[in-house]
Amino acid sequence: MAAAGARSPGAPKGTAARARRPPWARLPPLLVLLAAAAAGPGPGGAALYRAGEDAVWVLDSGSVRAATANSSAAWLVQFYSSWCGHCIGYAPTWRALAGDVRDWAAAIRVAALDCAEKSNHEVCQAYNIHFYPSFRYFRAFTKDFTTGENFKGSDRELQMVRQAMIDFLQNHTDANRPPACPALDPIRPSDVLSLIDNHEGYYVAILFESNSSYVGREVILDLSPYENIAVKRALDSDPAFLEKLGISSIPSCYLIYPNGSHGLINIAKPLRSFFSSYLKSLPDVRKKSLALPEKPSKEENSEVVVWREFDRSKLYTADLESGLHYLLRVELAAHRTLAGAELKTLKDFVTIVAKLFPGRPPVRKLLEMLQEWLASLPLDRVPYNAVLDLVNNKMRISGVFLTNQIKWVGCQGSRPELRGYTCSLWKLFHTLTVQAGTHPDALDDTGFEDDPQAVLQTIRRYLLTFFGCKECGEHFEEMAKESMDSVKTPDQAILWLWKKHNLVNSRLAGHLSEDPRFPKVAWPTPDLCPTCHEELRGLDSWDEDQVLLFLKRHYGSDNLVHTYAAALGGTGEAEEREGGRANPERPGGHGAQSLRQPGALPPTPRPSEGSRPGLAGPEGRREAEAEAAAPFLGMGFSSLDMSLCVLLYVASATFLMVMFFFFRVRSRRWKVRHRHPSV
Repeated sequence: MAAAGARSPGAPKGTAARARRPPWARLPPLLVLLAAAAAGPGPGGAALYRAGEDAVWVLDSGSVRAATANSSAAWLVQFYSSWCGHCIGYAPTWRALAGDVRDWAAAIRVAALDCAEKSNHEVCQAYNIHFYPSFRYFRAFTKDFTTGENFKGSDRELQMVRQAMIDFLQNHTDANRPPACPALDPIRPSDVLSLIDNHEGYYVAILFESNSSYVGREVILDLSPYENIAVKRALDSDPAFLEKLGISSIPSCYLIYPNGSHGLINIAKPLRSFFSSYLKSLPDVRKKSLALPEKPSKEENSEVVVWREFDRSKLYTADLESGLHYLLRVELAAHRTLAGAELKTLKDFVTIVAKLFPGRPPVRKLLEMLQEWLASLPLDRVPYNAVLDLVNNKMRISGVFLTNQIKWVGCQGSRPELRGYTCSLWKLFHTLTVQAGTHPDALDDTGFEDDPQAVLQTIRRYLLTFFGCKECGEHFEEMAKESMDSVKTPDQAILWLWKKHNLVNSRLAGHLSEDPRFPKVAWPTPDLCPTCHEELRGLDSWDEDQVLLFLKRHYGSDNLVHTYAAALGGTGEAEEREGGRANPERPGGHGAQSLRQPGALPPTPRPSEGSRPGLAGPEGRREAEAEAAAPFLGMGFSSLDMSLCVLLYVASATFLMVMFFFFRVRSRRWKVRHRHPSV
């Protein structure tokens, strides 16, 4: 019998009334209505799950049989109707489940099929779907057509369904077990001793737990797509053996290292998310699907990548300054001339960065100089080369500096094309929101004071106008349209950006742009912020108050270190001061998206030495004149200096005009006085 939910058209009367009400049927009506509004109309409208956006595998009449027949993975498919109130109310749980077990996809996949779609009517009849939602299991390597096995549990909370998925995997025979599904049965104490005595050159983690616990099996499946580590589970049936290993509570994790050393690991909370996060963060543990070539030839990769050891709990000046270098010298270079809305966006963005950037004094001075120059510039059209001249400090003003090379530290990737610039942008954006929240007076007299959305809206316009990945900017714009207007306080702005960053990470998990050494996971991870994580009904959830405190600490001035930062003399040599920090008195302080890092850095554009080809006619001449004049308008001077210069210019011109007319009138009088009458 199909799993009972809302009654489908054509089902016998009274059947649904006799069915037991599932947990989501008890949701408040308002929540169901809101979910329905978000999901859109039923038949012929938007479905509850969207391919490419949700972790749910979206099936239809043309794909369900091909997906489930003779598959190397098992499937759990929800047959639903987009008009069904029960289905609408349960959709957030199903999406959360799919995201929670994303790493299990090679062994078992979470899918959905909308029976309300006209094209799916026949296939839902073929699978004997009478009630919505109905849940069916499909075993791996099933050759003959089958309607699947019904989910028999009455409780469909996320944790219960996840555990039922594990039971279903264990019910496979050896002949049809998914190849990617590791052994889930517990090992004996003798097997544990054998693993300790005969280490295999990779990590082996052993989860000790009770017979009724699912933590060990969940962690085994979480780590299944990762290499250089194997996870086993053992039971607590032998107290003497546990005492011998030093295990006093369960669940506990005993780790055997590649070099043969072993011992109990210290985990802040004995929860699945904490165990999995710790094991994934071990050195050389990375996803198998994106494994790097073992021995690339010199022809394939002639660039020598120098790895820099770093502390994930710190924010590095080198990342922020390298990102600013690329932004100002490379990304802006795509815009030969800045005018209108583009110029306004640049002015606002530079103002925000200049007022809130927590870096070293020479870099801050350069940003302030650029901001004042843009603000006082009398031109409504600025050539990019004028901006570049200032960034490159062509006037040789002392105490002004920005590195001209890239040196990623916390943003370095396992390959040159991974992470890097996009990572540094996210760090910069988080830093700006945090500094605006902790130092609101920094934006006084800028036009942004008392506006909690100021930083977010400026970032939004910058990405849409200047960011090289157009698709990424459009994705951010979509997120901004959905919910940015709900931000009413600086703290909400900090959390809004954090939530959207995690949303982008979730969407890009498994994408080709994901670095296998740094998987895109929800951040901060439990090892960085244990208090940020809670477990509610089996699902890892956030304590947002603790997240806010963590973000303010992580992106604050006191957490910014100058290790590896370019020497201020401009030589590009790293500072050797380990743990060097930013000035705490400075207001301010501070990970895919389709956010993709640019490849090799192109040569830095140089200012033109003469007339530029293609600048013909009056417009071209005016632009060339502006380009020649702009570098000298306000270079290195404050707004007060510029005002005094203008005042002096006006006074001098007035004086010269008065003197001109004075001598002109005097000359005429002299001529009249000495003119002789004609004879």
